[in-house]
Amino acid sequence: MRLDIITIFPEYLDPLRHALLGKAIEQGILSVGVHNLRDWATGNHKAVDDSPFGGGPGMVMLPEVWGQALDHVAQLPLSDGSAPQLHSATPHRNDKARHDDVAAVAPRPYQEERDYRDGEDPDAPLLLVPTPAGAPFTQADARAWSREEHIAIACGRYEGIDQRVFVDAAQRYRVREVSIGDYVLIGGEVAALVIAEAVTRLIPGVLGNTESHEEDSFSDGLLEGPSYTKPRQWRGLSAPEVLVSGDHGKIARWRRDEALRRTQQVRPELVDKLRAEGGLDGDDLFTLDARDVSTDIAVIMNAVAWEKSQGKVAKKLRRAGFMDAAVTVELQDQMCVVDNAVVTQYLQAEDGPLLDPVYRVVVEGRTALPLKDATQAVVNALPGVQYWYGTTTEKTARRFG
Repeated sequence: MRLDIITIFPEYLDPLRHALLGKAIEQGILSVGVHNLRDWATGNHKAVDDSPFGGGPGMVMLPEVWGQALDHVAQLPLSDGSAPQLHSATPHRNDKARHDDVAAVAPRPYQEERDYRDGEDPDAPLLLVPTPAGAPFTQADARAWSREEHIAIACGRYEGIDQRVFVDAAQRYRVREVSIGDYVLIGGEVAALVIAEAVTRLIPGVLGNTESHEEDSFSDGLLEGPSYTKPRQWRGLSAPEVLVSGDHGKIARWRRDEALRRTQQVRPELVDKLRAEGGLDGDDLFTLDARDVSTDIAVIMNAVAWEKSQGKVAKKLRRAGFMDAAVTVELQDQMCVVDNAVVTQYLQAEDGPLLDPVYRVVVEGRTALPLKDATQAVVNALPGVQYWYGTTTEKTARRFG
């Protein structure tokens, strides 16, 4: 990829020469040119701005200067190395085998459609204009733009660039005005750095491990969950046991669940979007919707039937939608059941005396079921229960006694 950035402060873009982007420049994966807009300005002061038509505060950047600069950049050769380019700030060790080379992982460029619209030349360079008035920059944009051969970024200052510049540039570029957030910066250089890094890190070969960006925040529509490393204990805080369990299935589920919880808390609109698009499976929905509940019911239940089936109750509850259900069953003192609502219910419906004992059943667990359905699920998990009384409540600790 060739990346050209036009600015009145070329030194502001020096970070592009460092770290992984500097290494990508060394390896020929990325070519970066930074151009001083004043090179196309005239006069003793090399002015690049003037007062706005219609009055008002601030200055507007001149179309004559920007037009010439963009004309020049659009015609730069991409393959013969003659275009001006930055060099890496620090030589990197390139003798160390990369993860993907060792693991024989083939480059996996993103398959998003390239960003061109009706009437645009798909082979024209992409011109990005950072501005608070632009469309929000997203990870989907970064993925699509990582497939471009030539991107130019126009860094405005003051009150912005004369709008005619972009109308004219559309003859030679695919122009996109883009915003990195709902706030205002002094100039476009910081935004250019953000966009440049977000896009170029997705080019195959820039990161040594392809999975590093395939598991990023937003790669699956969610924010990335928390990360941990050695030591396992630090200042009284422990890393989650599941991460050192060696069970890759459980680790993957834990990471997915943490990503879901973080996204629900911080960016709930992303979760809503995934729900609407059908991007969440049953396990995802359980993680998002389940809450701690306590079911406390009195039941009339045959003692022999209970003895035979008590080992199956937890399994039945799992199938019904309970997770980590703890079941406690207590035989009620026959001397205390006279005023029990379930006994009254039985005596009103039956002609004979109460023959089976009364039990108190408490189930503590997590479920996404509505509270009424959770109560019914507990009743259904018990053997032959016809008469019962009680309810399920949310986030309530119950005690026997």
